[in-house]
Amino acid sequence: MRNKSWSVGYAQLTTHHSRLFLLVLIACMSLFTSQAQYRMEFLTRGVHAVPAGNGNVFVSWRLLGIEDQSLAFNLYRTSNGKTVKLNKEPIQKATNYTDVAVDTNAAHTYTVKAIINKKEEAKGESFVLAPNAKPYLSISLRTPQGYSANDASVGDVDGDGVYEIIVHMTGKARDNSQAGITDPPIFQCYKIDGTFLWEINLGKNIREGAHYTQFMVYDLDGDGKAEIAMKTADGTVDAKGTVIGDATKDYRNERGYILSGPEYLTVFNGLTGTIISTVDYDPPRYPTLNPTTDELKKVWGDGYGNRMDRFLACIAYLDGKHPSLVMCRGYYTRTVLAAWDLKDGKLVKRWTFDSALPGNEKFGGQGNHNLTVTDVDADGKDEIVYGQMTIDDNGQGLYSTGIGHADALHVSDLDPSRPGLEVFGIQEKFGDAGANFRDAKTGEVIWKKASVKAGEDGEGPGRGLALDIDPRYPGYECWVAGAGIRGLFDNKGNVIIDKTPPCNMGIYWDGDALSEILNGVYVGKWDYINSKMDKVFDGRDYSCVSNNGTKSNPCLSADLFGDWREEIIARTADSKELRIFSTAIPTDIKLYTLMHNPQYRLSIAWQNVAYNQPPHVSYYLGDGMQTPAKPNIVIVTKK
Repeated sequence: MRNKSWSVGYAQLTTHHSRLFLLVLIACMSLFTSQAQYRMEFLTRGVHAVPAGNGNVFVSWRLLGIEDQSLAFNLYRTSNGKTVKLNKEPIQKATNYTDVAVDTNAAHTYTVKAIINKKEEAKGESFVLAPNAKPYLSISLRTPQGYSANDASVGDVDGDGVYEIIVHMTGKARDNSQAGITDPPIFQCYKIDGTFLWEINLGKNIREGAHYTQFMVYDLDGDGKAEIAMKTADGTVDAKGTVIGDATKDYRNERGYILSGPEYLTVFNGLTGTIISTVDYDPPRYPTLNPTTDELKKVWGDGYGNRMDRFLACIAYLDGKHPSLVMCRGYYTRTVLAAWDLKDGKLVKRWTFDSALPGNEKFGGQGNHNLTVTDVDADGKDEIVYGQMTIDDNGQGLYSTGIGHADALHVSDLDPSRPGLEVFGIQEKFGDAGANFRDAKTGEVIWKKASVKAGEDGEGPGRGLALDIDPRYPGYECWVAGAGIRGLFDNKGNVIIDKTPPCNMGIYWDGDALSEILNGVYVGKWDYINSKMDKVFDGRDYSCVSNNGTKSNPCLSADLFGDWREEIIARTADSKELRIFSTAIPTDIKLYTLMHNPQYRLSIAWQNVAYNQPPHVSYYLGDGMQTPAKPNIVIVTKK
């Protein structure tokens, strides 16, 4: 109907000026549409090959977010100078292939070529599988003495379409509630081939611990190359030896806390590790540099450096086009979010949200040890889901449920029978919403489950998880750990069964659309018939371990290359090596790379923040899913 009306309207414009006006209008609309797209990173085809056992090799590659679902491919193997085409018909229903009966003692080069307009591209992209290859990629680390590799992030720092890995090296650390001197946080960058690029040392005036340093890796200025941003202080040293502030200053008190001295926010060049821009951190602890304990307690709820130094961070497309850096402070009481843009080599403030300002009181005390970013109201711009409250793209509070602080948060199309996105979260302290499920746009609480100690001074659940693990029930299942909230729930809040899987993270690893359970470096499949876990993969079989104690996560889980399934980056027990594991299980499901789904890509940017949570896409990815539409993105290449 719209097209018919448009045609009639155009036919009635008979004058030259009217037609000219309409052409200009169409051009303006086209320009607006192109500008209203998320500007995302260029990625290569991401061809990857891994031994699949019994002399077989599993090969997979990306379908990019700007490509048609119908795109077909040819796959070639070159060995000992001889090239053979492996597929008889173009590969169209998936982006993976199992090469059988291969001499794994020899080197093989696998080349994927797309068929565009019935014509095979000339060059394609290749991956070389070494003789007797191991089922993982290995990166040797320059781990400082007394340190170990902890959380990691990825970004394309040189603009070649291949991710580099940024690793947080952690020495002696402390929780905010624990006194004691810590080691300076150290960050290193490596290419996938193992090449070491740089090291940044944040210095003694940045305390080490899960809640202090949140590092964001993303292309902030649109030059096709990723930067890294984090909180800095006097004595921070970049990769070329440049010192921020006064290196002679030591603001640590007798308990190891840092309650005075200047605080900065710095963006570093992702390729060189050198300083691009440094500004004062917003918000500061207090208007003066040397506040008293009583002054800090009045603002943050305690005066010894606990609530005051709870930091979060994320990347968000607040205008629907360009990524902004959002640095946050506090969630138990006062909460402040400050959004920044990197323009012409300078950090420029976009907005600040402060729950302490009049009218914002209901937004205080609602934050988690994590956050997520997505477009909850479908206006083409991102919101920040900050625990039990959400901040709109313009820096204003969108809503607050008032349920309060918690440890876990999941946002996606959890219930595909409802329009829009949903949020599954938990409540750490006593109350009747130990587990709660809400509409992401409005904050309407759809259902909730009380802790057994509701109304008492008891702890709520420490973890919560939402994944599609049982195809008998539409959409995602939800469950929690602790607080006496028993059972696996469907997305309507009904108990499916009393027994639940481990409550940690999820990962897409096997060939169906259901999620697997990621617990540390162990991948398990939930046997929904017998209510038990079946082993799919265990990184401990390859001398790998998890990070962060009972939080138990790998360095990173993300769709790094190959098809849409996810990889695991884990450290070895001696922290001398990172190992990157990828599935070798075929799938007939064809999806564009998850990294071209804006919500998922931004989830990878914040995955390292405080208590790690699994990434989610903005559409329903699960049993019975529909093929997702192309994302509204435009690709940015290196300038």
